[in-house]
Amino acid sequence: MQGTVASYDERVRAGTVLLDDGVALPFDTVAVPGDVRLLRWGQRVVVELDAAEKRVTALRIF
Repeated sequence: MQGTVASYDERVRAGTVLLDDGVALPFDTVAVPGDVRLLRWGQRVVVELDAAEKRVTALRIF
């Protein structure tokens, strides 16, 4: 699934992704790979969701 970074706090490596269908979901440090140094507002990303599709479990830069 694809989306856009809506917010990101680099201190705690957590934020929110706005999916292409309009749903906003949180992500935390577990979802951000170690090689990602910077996420910015508006950046396109590919996300994986948990089974209930309520939380981002993995995120990578598009």
